[in-house]
Amino acid sequence: MEMTPLADRFGRVATDLRVSLTDRCNLRCEYCMPAEGLDWLPTEDVLSDDEVVRLVTIGVERLGIREVRFTGGEPLVRRGLVGIVARTHALGVETSLTTNGLGLARTAAALADAGLDRVNVSIDSIRPETFAAVTRRDRLRDVVEGLAAAQDAGLGPVKLNAVLLRGVNDGQAPELLRWAIEHGYQLRFIEQMPLDAQHGWSRAEMVTADEIQRLLEKEFVLEPAEEPRGSAPAELFTVDGGPATVGIIASVSRPFCGDCDRVRLTADGQVRNCLFAREESDLRAAMRSGASDEELAQRWVTAMAGKRAGHGIDDPTFLQPDRPMSAIGG
Repeated sequence: MEMTPLADRFGRVATDLRVSLTDRCNLRCEYCMPAEGLDWLPTEDVLSDDEVVRLVTIGVERLGIREVRFTGGEPLVRRGLVGIVARTHALGVETSLTTNGLGLARTAAALADAGLDRVNVSIDSIRPETFAAVTRRDRLRDVVEGLAAAQDAGLGPVKLNAVLLRGVNDGQAPELLRWAIEHGYQLRFIEQMPLDAQHGWSRAEMVTADEIQRLLEKEFVLEPAEEPRGSAPAELFTVDGGPATVGIIASVSRPFCGDCDRVRLTADGQVRNCLFAREESDLRAAMRSGASDEELAQRWVTAMAGKRAGHGIDDPTFLQPDRPMSAIGG
């Protein structure tokens, strides 16, 4: 079978596939969605387990995908998750999961047995009251238990993702890092991106990568890590001489679009060639109309060819995507 790379006109090749399995989530983080939630996708619009696996298989066997990360919404609320992971693992690619950690305590072992390699867990505070304020749910204990279960199941290195919100948890950055190091987790701080459903994001309110670094350097000595960054989004620093590290992902202030190797598939079967894309390519309709694997692969190749040079957040004409993060997948 001939392999056709997912290349764009700027020479980038996508090998990392992010697959959103649902737009639903059991938290209501204030930088993502309103307290009352959103209008979820109708069940019939969401790809079935077999449809997900078919498209992933096309990506791996025909288009050169080497890594698959399952996202949401919250992927742990997808009933068929373990089976999807097992069938993806059988394709011989690295598989990972981005999750809020709720339910991970009871599923980590099954996911590891199915072949999942590692997890990224979102946690913005280790103070119960702050966690509840940000997520609008008093569930910190569940996340902490889920992290421990993931580590025990061998889903490591367990990575943590944190977003700092000005006046909410930005003063807690050092304690979150200290806690992560004590437990053997790898922490990465991510600049808040304009992907909230309410479109309330403001550059002036965003805690920048430079600010995050300064906050951490009040209590730690940070030195740039030696390892090459490549297409990884996080800029890594050793903490107090190592071996522990911390990552800072400057998606807005220091974009890394030129090294991007990612492509996204939404829960309703749309290809997105960029997290901030304004256009999508519909694979679901074609698949349900009887398109062959070759035809679906060609649609995918065409969708990637039109990828823009960058996300354009710095451009005065920048418009937020219509879909919020929960409906795109991270």
